[in-house]
Formats: sequence, structure tokens, C-alpha cells
Amino acid sequence: MNRQAQAAVLFLTGAALLHAGFTDLYLRYVKAGLRPLLLAAGVVLIAAALATAWYEWKRARRSKGEAATAKAAEAADVTDIADAHEHVHREPRISWLLVLPLFALILVAPPALGSYSAMRTGTALQQPYGYAKLPAGDPVPVSLVDYAGRAVYDHGRSLGGRSVRITGFVAVDRTGAPYLVRMALNCCAADAQPVKVGLTGKIPPVLQPDAWLEVTGRYTTERTRDPVNHGPIPFLQVTAAKPVPTPHDPYDETWNN
Repeated sequence: MNRQAQAAVLFLTGAALLHAGFTDLYLRYVKAGLRPLLLAAGVVLIAAALATAWYEWKRARRSKGEAATAKAAEAADVTDIADAHEHVHREPRISWLLVLPLFALILVAPPALGSYSAMRTGTALQQPYGYAKLPAGDPVPVSLVDYAGRAVYDHGRSLGGRSVRITGFVAVDRTGAPYLVRMALNCCAADAQPVKVGLTGKIPPVLQPDAWLEVTGRYTTERTRDPVNHGPIPFLQVTAAKPVPTPHDPYDETWNN
């Protein structure tokens, strides 16, 4: 690729990063805390593109002044110039494939990881360092990861028999057993791992994988083991459930707090 093409690719990549950073699109790729770095990267790429275009423009102007000298040299020694031309190499056309990921970033907005990834990856539940006191009022909203940690490692004691409300997307295993899942991440979507909660009780008769549900229920001692990595999966005794829109940030960042 010549310098002009390189500058154009840098500029478009930087613009795509800025577009993602100023909208919710970046949440499909990285955690919310990385937004400033993403915007800074976009600015740096655009600055590099403009600098490349500027230096290439200056080089082109300088080369015009040398054109007359080059023509005189060519007339004086045609053989040497012919030999020099034999050593000129064009850039390989395959290098233009570097543009394909850029077009994918601009034209395709991938969905957040869902049930397909969740049911093929073992639960990544981690033991919390502690349990914050739940606020007053039932049902109390808690994150799916928080409920799972309290249910497994605290055996539900910190829940105090309270009615809880959690949100996640639906996943169904090979036996048809339903789970409520949230993908937890440390940095970006590449390291996202599922935390799963089994559902029992008043489960809706029809559950669509990847549909988001707000589920109200209570702690139950029922548990199972994830068939992928044998990790613990707690259950929730469902008393009510309703569909909800996909949240603003589909990933859970509890581990980053």
C-alpha cells in the first residue's frame, strides 16, 4: 500500500474508534472504563493519518523539483536507468486485505456474546471478598453475579430470606433446562465468561434463548454442576418473570468494582 492509502486507512480506523467511543457501540468490545483510552487511540490514529498525508504531500512537491534532473540523467545514461527500473518492486496486492477488518468494524456491529457462547463455556463464578448489606425493600435488585456468589459461597445467609430481582439472558442446555446468564468480563469481550443461575419454580412456559428476562424469586439450596467445567451453578426459586429490553451494557463488570 502506498502512503496515501496508509493514511486513508489510519484515518478511517481512527474515525471508527471515535464513533464507537462516542456511542454505545464500544460496549460490544470493551468494558465501560476503557472508553477514555479508546477515544485517545482514535485521536492518535487520526493525527498519525494527517501527519502521514502532510509529509507525503511535502515529499511529492520536493520530487517535482527533482524531476528535471532525473530526466537529464535518464537521457545521459539510459542503460543505468533501465537497470534501476528492474529493481523497482510494487507493493503486493494482498496487502489490501488489511482493509477488510476496517470495513467489518464500520459496517458490522456484532451482537454481545449470548447463549451460544455461554453454554459452551464453563461457569466462571468467583468467590467474593465480602457481601454488602442488601438495601431495604423487597424485591431487592441484585446483579446475577452477586446473587450467584451469595448463593454458592455464603449458602444464601447474606440474602436473609429476601426476595431478589435479577436480570440476565436465557440459555437452555441440551436437556432443555433453562438458565439465566450474564457474561462477566475483566477487560474486553474476548475474555468474557458466563455466570449461570438455574431457574426453578414458576418458569415461563416458552423461553427463547438470548431473550432478556427480569426474574423475581428467592434463594433455594438446589444446585448443579456445569457439565463443561464442573463449576457450581446455584438455582433461583422463581416467583415472577417478565421480558425486558437488552440493557445498555450487556456485560457484567462486578469483578472490576
